[in-house]
Amino acid sequence: MAALCIQTPFKPLTFPPHTNTNPKPKPTIIRCSTKASISNPPLALDPHPQYSSVVSFAPASVANLGPGFDFLGCAVSGLGDTVTLRIDHQVPPGHLSISSVSTRHLSTNPLFNCAGIAAISAMRRLRVRSHGLSLSLHKGLPLGSGLGSSAASAAAAAVAVNALFGDRLSASELILAGLDSEAKVSGYHADNIAPAIMGGFVLIRSYDPLELIELKFPEEKELFFVLVSPEFEVPTKKMRAALPAEVGMKEHVWNCSQAGGLVAAVLLGDVEGLGKALSADRIVEPRRAPLIPGMEGVKRAAIEAGAFGCTISGAGPTAVAVTDEEEKGVRIGESMVEAFWREGMLKASAAVQRLDRVGARVVSRSP
Repeated sequence: MAALCIQTPFKPLTFPPHTNTNPKPKPTIIRCSTKASISNPPLALDPHPQYSSVVSFAPASVANLGPGFDFLGCAVSGLGDTVTLRIDHQVPPGHLSISSVSTRHLSTNPLFNCAGIAAISAMRRLRVRSHGLSLSLHKGLPLGSGLGSSAASAAAAAVAVNALFGDRLSASELILAGLDSEAKVSGYHADNIAPAIMGGFVLIRSYDPLELIELKFPEEKELFFVLVSPEFEVPTKKMRAALPAEVGMKEHVWNCSQAGGLVAAVLLGDVEGLGKALSADRIVEPRRAPLIPGMEGVKRAAIEAGAFGCTISGAGPTAVAVTDEEEKGVRIGESMVEAFWREGMLKASAAVQRLDRVGARVVSRSP
């Protein structure tokens, strides 16, 4: 299966420059293969490490954004996972070990750990054969929160491996490495891993072939996400099982129009329009909200407190609201926390974060 990544003209990526004399430049198209052994141009066999260790960070992400189920997502600042990766002569060449994980709920077997799976995939794509690696994972995101916890770990791990060997992989190859992890851990969907690596808003135009479009939210516009996480966990499988097997034409047309409106609002920097579309899902949220105690009341409380819109982040249980003022966001968060307790008898915590425009990145390198 071929994979295709597309960037709109709204934001340049770290790919070779694209020359175009047309005053309205066409999107840059990046093609890659899902086969780990293929790269263009071909990578040298068994690359030499450029550093002894690197530390990387990948942000949280909000998937779906209301009507964009499995095809829209964005990265949010502040929250995320950190990976420390180093050359380890005690590890067999071409292999990876996980030396530590900050939570006992995750396996240290790299074949059953989202960071480990992504790191191994990146190593395979780079053709690493002569060096053993050791990985340490620090979870800054709670498990099962609806904030792209598994994707953050995978993104940080893939970026760390790439950095250790000289940043030879493209963003699209890193996303494919992350998708190898997501497919085994939470299903083959890119609406968390793509924004976790690329930053900003991302539209998944197609899965077969994989085609991604980066959506540029204007730099001069203010956008704040109010993230309210209750002390409650709903398995993703249960949330997926709640979805309808068939969708009526009326609901389909409505959701398509709202998703289109959301994309337009992102590109225009229209936070109010973004919020309206975010709140307008008629297919997924109505089935999932009843599974999160108090969610419907939390959404009402957010709107009454001044939020432009509110919905479930990913599969939940975190609720996300949007606004254009940080102070207002704090008040909205307080109202949502109170509503979770009043309506659902759930304790909750709130955080107000900006859009993360960078995505996964290296924090430090050691020679």
